[in-house]
Order: sequence, then structure tokens, then C-alpha cells
Amino acid sequence: MISYLDLLLKLTIWFLLTSDFTLANIIIGVTICVLLPKKLTSPGKLKDWLRALIEVLIAIPQAYIEAIEIMLFPHKEEDITMERVKPRRTPGLIFLDIFLITFTPKTIVLKYHEEGWYEVHRIKRRKSS
Repeated sequence: MISYLDLLLKLTIWFLLTSDFTLANIIIGVTICVLLPKKLTSPGKLKDWLRALIEVLIAIPQAYIEAIEIMLFPHKEEDITMERVKPRRTPGLIFLDIFLITFTPKTIVLKYHEEGWYEVHRIKRRKSS
């Protein structure tokens, strides 16, 4: 089951990059996803993937809300923080975490540290005095 989720993640990335859903592109995408090297880490657990899916569903309306906030209220403060990677994350789930952080308009991952940290840039509203 997990290998199907990894394949689905790779295909999703392929379709996001190409924006083409023709039969030829689907065949090319599946071929590339099958030929890509397999990860050498342990497979993710199904509950981790389900949790990630819920986070994706939450991030979509959150991104719209943050975009509206930025348009209505200027965000002039910014900071860079270090966030710990969740335990037992496969490379696919780490990529999904980075994608979700960057998907919302107020945050972006600047760097992933191999020791298990994300360097995250955030903008925020200036605190009223």
C-alpha cells in the first residue's frame, strides 16, 4: 500500500511540473516514476500518510485565508525559525512537509538540514504598540 502512495506522490509531482494530462504524458510519467530509484529507508506507515493527507486538506483553506490577510493587512515583520522534522519521516513525507510549509503564503522553507531540521522563513503582522 505504501509503495502505491509513493508512486502517487511522484505522479502528482510529475503532473504539477508538466500540467499535461494527455495519455502520452501519463505513460511517460508512470514510466519515469517506476524507473526512479527506490528509497533505501524504511517505508512510511499508512497512518503517517493519512495524517499528511489531512494536513494537505487543512493547508488549502489556510493558504487562501493567509493570502487574504496579506492583502488586507500588511505583514512587515519577519523571522527565521528552525522546526524539527517529525519522527520517522520517509523522504516522500519530508518532501510533502516542505511542500505544505511552502504552500501557505506566509511561510517558506529555506533549507532542509540533514540532522532533521527545517529552516523556515515567516512573515507576520507588526505587533501593535
